[in-house]
Order: sequence, then C-alpha cells, then structure tokens
Amino acid sequence: MRDPRLERMARVLTQYSLELRSGDRVMINAYPRAESLVDSVFVEALQLGALPEVSLEPANLRRLYFAAASPVQMADISPRERLVADSYDAILRIGAPMNTRDLSGIPPDRLAARSTATAPLQRAWLRRAAEGTLRWTSTQFPTEAGAQDADMSLAEYEDFVFSACLLNDPDPVARWQRVHDEQERIIRFLETHSQFSVHSPSVELSYRASGRKWINSDGHHNFPSGEVFSSPEEDSMEGVAAFDFPAIVMGREITGISLEFKGGVVVKASATKGDDLLQELLRTDAGACRVGEVAIGTNYGITKFTRNILFDEKIGGTMHLAIGAAYPETGGINESAIHVDCIADLRRGEYAADGEVFYRNGAFLI
Repeated sequence: MRDPRLERMARVLTQYSLELRSGDRVMINAYPRAESLVDSVFVEALQLGALPEVSLEPANLRRLYFAAASPVQMADISPRERLVADSYDAILRIGAPMNTRDLSGIPPDRLAARSTATAPLQRAWLRRAAEGTLRWTSTQFPTEAGAQDADMSLAEYEDFVFSACLLNDPDPVARWQRVHDEQERIIRFLETHSQFSVHSPSVELSYRASGRKWINSDGHHNFPSGEVFSSPEEDSMEGVAAFDFPAIVMGREITGISLEFKGGVVVKASATKGDDLLQELLRTDAGACRVGEVAIGTNYGITKFTRNILFDEKIGGTMHLAIGAAYPETGGINESAIHVDCIADLRRGEYAADGEVFYRNGAFLI
C-alpha cells in the first residue's frame, strides 16, 4: 500500500516549495532508493504543466568518483551541470543515502578540491536564487542509512521525517504557509536591529548585521525547514564558540568544533574528531575562514540530532553559523567554495539584539 504521506510530500514540494508553473523546466536529482517519491513528484509536476526531467545517481557513484578521478577530471564541470545551473527554472534534490559514510576514507584535500571546482556552479545557483530566476529545494527520503545515523528503526525514522515535514496535517501546504507567517513576525523584529550577541555556557559571540536582510526559511529551499537566517558583516564576528553537535561534511564527521574569531576571521580552530578535515576546509580559499551565515532554528518538531544537517540545523532551541559562502539574498558578500554549518544548543542561553534579549533558553520572547 502506498504511503499517503508521500503523495502529500510531492504536493508540497511542487506546489509550495518550488511553486511550479506551466512551462517551468525542472530538474529532479535523486538516488534510486527515492524512486517512489520521484514518481509522485514527476506526476505532480506534469499535472501543473511543468517540464520535469529526472537524474538518478547510483548509490556508490560518489565514492567511485572520488577514489578514481584524476585532478583534471576533478576540475571538470559537465556542460549539463552548467546548463541546469544557468538556465533551468527549478531544481529539486532528493537525498536518499544507502551509506552515509561512503566518503569517510577519501582524503580531505580531494574533497576540498572538488568543492573548489564546483564553486562557480554554487555561485550561479546563489546569484539566480537571489535574483528570483531559480527556485531550488533540497529534501530527504527516509532510508535505512538515515535511520541508523539517527539511532532509529526505519519505521521510526519515516515517522520522524514525515512529522518534521508536517505531512501528518491533512493540508500540509496550508500548514507550511502558517509557518511562513509565524516566522515573518520574527523577521520584522530582527531587521530593525543591527548589533547581536549570543551568550551560553559554550558560546560568547557578537556581530553586526546592519542593513542585512533576514531570510524566512519556511520550506521553500529546504524541506523540511524552520529557521531564520542572515549574514553578519564580514569583519564583525568576535568571540569564541564550542559547538555542541558534530558537523557532517560529505559523509565525514567533525566533532567538538571550537572556533575563535577576531575581526570576522577564524584565528583559532580545533576539533576532537576530524580536525584534519576542519583545517583543510578553512584553507580552501580566502572566504572559508569567515562566517557567511548566522541562523536560529525554529522547528520544535525536530527534537533529536540525526547527523543530517537538513534536520539538525532546524532544531528548535539551537543557533548555527556557517563558515564560508554567504547567501547573496541576505546582502552578504563573503564568497567561498565551502559552506559548513556548526550548531550550538541555546536551550541554556540568550540571544540579544541591540542589548535587548529577544530569545532565552530556546524560546523567542518577541
């Protein structure tokens, strides 16, 4: 029997997240394990009059590529990838890993080299998204590998994913519209302030965001979502932060991340696990050691760390910052081939704007 939540998910992705219209050319990138969701999305897109295409990547292809590709091949960007990034109206990515650790044995410099090579594609995506000429969404299909990372059975993980996506609601499109409206109220407050500070047992940070735009992450780019984010002024981040949750980068785990900032730049960094990868990432380019994003998680339906950034950065009661590329729509100008999210628990902590505490112990006071 087909799970009705998949039909609802396809409907939200096409009608709400991507807002597909007649004639839109949309690329659906997915793994074979997500075929049932791909089928539903494909049909929904056709019914809306869009022009969907599907690209399915075999589960072990990434590992084979990173293990065998030459430097010339690692630097290559295919004409199809360029065409999609430069001219398609919408792009949907559906994650469905069979092994979330398949890149664990790949040397960090090879991962960093590929990130550098694909940076122009990333910049094209971000530029077109900021201009409003590209709509993109990333989502997750529940698999055994994802369940194992989250320490759940597959059935439990399916319930977790679909619940985080609000798919138990009979009209999830309307429910996500309410999420948008609720977060818009928070945005209106944040955009009237310029100096921010975060205080918790593990974080002492301050930064400026004068004139920067706060973005309502309401299920359009990420699905599920639930966060508000902006970018700090590039030279303004000061202080220290020890992050409570691991960062997962291309299947590798970086645990116990600690960063110190002066004048917006990371001046000291360490990790208890994966420190070699962290240091390699920070050396990627000039923008890799600056903060491109600051954010507050607002999805209180996500209560457990799952080792999947799509869910983890949205945990209600947390904040995160990303070293590397800023999102142009925020007004941020930091450019980098990387964008690595680091998550801190604020369920014992405070966030202040121009000296006014607006967030305490994981809850908004606005």
